[in-house]
Amino acid sequence: MTLLASPLESIESAVIWLLVVFSVATWGLALVKGVQFTRLKAQDRKFHKHFWAASSLDAAAELSHSQPGAAARVAQAGYAAIQVGEPGHAADLSQAINHQDRLERALRQQIVRERRSLETGLAVVASIGSTSPFIGLFGTVWGIMEALKGISAAGSASLETVAGPIGAALVATGVGIAVAVPAVLVYNYFLRRLKLTAADLDDFAHDFYSLAQKSAFRVLLHPAVAKAGVAAGQKVKEAS
Repeated sequence: MTLLASPLESIESAVIWLLVVFSVATWGLALVKGVQFTRLKAQDRKFHKHFWAASSLDAAAELSHSQPGAAARVAQAGYAAIQVGEPGHAADLSQAINHQDRLERALRQQIVRERRSLETGLAVVASIGSTSPFIGLFGTVWGIMEALKGISAAGSASLETVAGPIGAALVATGVGIAVAVPAVLVYNYFLRRLKLTAADLDDFAHDFYSLAQKSAFRVLLHPAVAKAGVAAGQKVKEAS
């Protein structure tokens, strides 16, 4: 009977340790996402302050390529979509595309990229929150099986014989719930922050579109800024 009980005990112990790993992963991801969202918020606030202080859309172009943050990258994508070459230079095939359509597509695609970046890790936290109670229940079931086998071997069903093993088996379910609750709260919190950030980017994209509309969806960028925009666009395409 000892040979039967030993694997059951090891399985229950493995379940507990797995839940401990899940808990560490949850709090680690919560820390990383908290730093990411806090830094991004500060970067976007600084960019908005300087962007709206610029005298024109053309004047704010260099700022968007020198500032970090999601809003700055959205602006970079917008500038790359509506920039035109210097007078006297031959236009390439991209200039034949309607700049209004290019701008809408570029802003939308960049916002999607920013959402994907901010969503990184949230699926893991959501999975931990949804599966931890069931993993804990699995450990409890195996623990009860061990307890029943021990009771059968002892040949006694007294309260002392039953309560101890069953109580120990229920620990796995308790740990599973303790791991799941913070994971669900962390997921819901950062999901809300993600939606708020995406809404702010949508608002900025609409404002940028309105400014571009006043300049007929065309801006003449400084050569250094235009070169930086092309390089940034190539990096984004390679990352995609």
